[in-house]
This record gives sequence, C-alpha cells and structure tokens, in this order.
Amino acid sequence: MNEHKTFLNDAKQIWANCLRIIEDNISPSSFKTWFSPIEPIRLENNVLTLQVPSQFFYEWLEEHYIDLLKKTIRKELGNDGRLEYSIIMDNSYSNAPPFAIRVPASNRKAILNPDVSMPITINNDGSSKEIPNPFIIPGLKKIKVQSQLIDTYSFDNYVEGDCNSLARTAGYAISDNPGKNSFNPFFIYSAVGLGKTHLIHAIGLQTKTNFPEKTTLYVTAEQFMHQFTDAVRSNNQNDFVNFYQMMDVLLIDDIEFLAGKQKTQDVFFHIFNHLHLKGKQIVITSDKPPVELAGIEQRLLSRFKWGLAADLQPPDLETRIAILKKKSYSDGIEIPYDVIEYLAYSITNNIRELEGAFTSVVAQSALNKKAITLELARKIIDKFVISTTKEVSIDYIQKVVCDYFNIPIEILNSKTRKREIVQARQLAMYFSKEHTKASLATIGLHCGNKDHATVLHAYRTVQNLLETDKTFKSFFLDIQKKIRI
Repeated sequence: MNEHKTFLNDAKQIWANCLRIIEDNISPSSFKTWFSPIEPIRLENNVLTLQVPSQFFYEWLEEHYIDLLKKTIRKELGNDGRLEYSIIMDNSYSNAPPFAIRVPASNRKAILNPDVSMPITINNDGSSKEIPNPFIIPGLKKIKVQSQLIDTYSFDNYVEGDCNSLARTAGYAISDNPGKNSFNPFFIYSAVGLGKTHLIHAIGLQTKTNFPEKTTLYVTAEQFMHQFTDAVRSNNQNDFVNFYQMMDVLLIDDIEFLAGKQKTQDVFFHIFNHLHLKGKQIVITSDKPPVELAGIEQRLLSRFKWGLAADLQPPDLETRIAILKKKSYSDGIEIPYDVIEYLAYSITNNIRELEGAFTSVVAQSALNKKAITLELARKIIDKFVISTTKEVSIDYIQKVVCDYFNIPIEILNSKTRKREIVQARQLAMYFSKEHTKASLATIGLHCGNKDHATVLHAYRTVQNLLETDKTFKSFFLDIQKKIRI
C-alpha cells in the first residue's frame, strides 16, 4: 500500500510540473477542456500513466498535443521518460460499471526530406565550415531538417466547393509538376480561418508523395524573419540565404508578417529570385491580395503577380455541411444531421470557428457523457462561440421556406409563375430583407436573378397579404418561427 502511495504521489508531482509548462504553451480554454480532467495515477519504471475520461479524449490528445506532452514528460523524466494512457471505457452491452484500458502513447514519424547537398566553405587554416541549418537550435543535437508539413492537412481532408475550387485545382496541378508550371509563384489569399494553411500544407504533402526526392519546406513568414535575425546576430547571413536557395519547393505562410521588415524583405527578394530562376516552386499565403498588401516592397509585390493569385471565399452552406460531415467521418463520430446543419447555419464565415464549435460539442458530449443533441449544440454555440456573428443568410432563409412548402430550391429560383411558387419566392425575398444586411439587388440575385424592383414588389405584396389572407399569415408566422430558431 505504501509503495502504491509513493507511485501516486510521484506521478502527481511530475504531472503538476508538466501542467505548468503546458499551461504556458496553449490557450486557457484548451487547457481547461483537455488537461484539467486528466488524472495522474502511476509513475513506475519512468512511465507516467495518465487517466483520461474517454476514447475520444485520448484520440484528441494524440492528434493535437502528443508532441507537447512528450517534450514536457521528457523534460521532467529525462530522455527515457514515456507516457501511457488509462482510458475509461463505457460497458455499453451490460449494466457492468465502466472499465479502464492502458494504451501507450503513439510514436509518430516526422515527414523528412532527403539529404541536401550543401556547399562547404574552406577557412584560411584549411578547415571546413558547413552551412548552419536555421531550424536547429544552438546547443541541441543537430538532426535532419524536417519539411514541417502536418500530415492531417492533406488534399484528402480538404473539402472542395465553389469557394475554393480554383485554388484547390491549381494547388493540385502544382504538386504534379512543381516549378514547371505557369502558377509560379502561387499566391493564395483570404481572410483568417478559411483554409489557407491547410491548402499550402496539402500542396507540400502531395508534392512529397509525387516527388519524394525533392526538398520541400514549409515555414511561416514570422519563423523566417526570426531565423534571419538570428543569422544576422551570428554573422551568418550568407549561409542563411544559401540554405533557403537549396530548396526545391518553398512554402511561405502569412507573408503579410514581413510588412515593414525591410532587411528581411531584401533577403527574401534574393531567395525568391534565385528559386524562380532555377525553376523551383514557390507558394505564398496572405490575408490580402498583392495589390492590398501594405508595407511590402513594390519589387516583391510585382513578383507575387508573376504566377497565379487565387482567393478563398467563405464556404457556402453545402460546403460547410460537407466539411462537418467529413470531420465527423474522419474522427469516427456519429452526429445527428440536424446538429451538423445547425452548426453550419450558425457559423458562416470562418471554417476554423466552425470546426472549433464541432469539437466543443463532441468534447462536451464525451466529458459529460451526454448524447449529441440539437439542444447541446445550441448551448455550445451560445457559450463558446460568442464572438461569432450569427447573421441569418439568404441561403438559410431559402432552405427554410423550401422545406416548409416541400419544394426544391431550384424550382423556387426558376422562372415559373405558379401561384404557390411565386408566394414562396416572395416570402423568401421578404425574410431576406428583414433578417439580412443584403441589398435588394443582392437578394434578387440569389432569388432567381431578379432585379431590385421585383424584390421591393415582393416585400410590399407580403405586407398586403398579411393583412388580408389568414392562411398566408399562418404560413408566414410558422416560417418566421423556424428562421428565428
């Protein structure tokens, strides 16, 4: 018994030390959701056993936090320190109490590049000097440079829709023939949370699959800038430039971070010129198109326009639903369609927030051992996605109207003059004017390419029918209630 207490006390102390490090590296909400429920239960033979509430919880930690967990545990226990999970499993087929299974942490492999032939500088005394790798931290053991690509950000997991079709198609074409196409550089731009980072990783991963011998490197502009600053401090600017000039495919994320960084822009300009001249592929992402990037030198902006610039738009309703269904399938979680539909309707302009809301619903269901229901989804949306503007969209209004009258959206937006279709179309126009900020012309465009005068006429017709037709008013109130829900 005393030995068991010792194991438990040691485990609690080590885990408390780990938590202090983890808390400094993730957001407070993530820490509370994913790390506060974990219980340390044993430390034996340098293996720390952590108890987690469910199988989903374990899979989420493995997918998103395994590197952070391993680093902190090795810091506390040394290089031989290992992690093991004790997963609480529900006994669904009997009245027996839940039971626990023990599972070791995964051992994932990094996506590596082949060895790169780097030039060697001969010093005056005859000794040689290799170009330093900016991805190696001084004082740590040097390892082969990684591509820094995230394997879950693949084309297989990238849902295509009208909002991203051009960018995705071009990205796939680039991975089939990097550097030898008319899309060089490939400049991807959009507002935050619409999939730029996913797409640039997908291009890199597909390139590595097609051409494993090519050296592909993903780097954020911020990381690039910090590496260059370190190179200047150590008087290794030329080595830094030479290193990047050896890449076959260079993927730069969030180039807008270089705005106002004159010296970093200068060095990137020379790297860009060299790679482009040698037929190497360059892919860049930004939150704005080249013409709107402030603080970036004109000579760089002009080069960004040499290839193809493609934007990513907010996904339409069908794409948002497809994204959630894809995520549900990938995570192995069954979610009622009405919940998926509600989330897709509630969050319209940011894929990252959409997937975050999905994860919050699943996490709350797992932690509280509750079924995933529409009511739970509503609570999550209200509680966790307060910052999201939940403006009703024209697409949503049209769907509610069509579902109510049991007619296809294509018929609603057709040129038919049947009375029941015309009234449904007029109701859709009326509610679009009442519940969205869209102009009359925009509403008309969505409702069968009608002009603004038709929308205004529909609005006035609905107002008149509300005063004279009780049946129509009943339809109106039912639909209004559904839209407000």
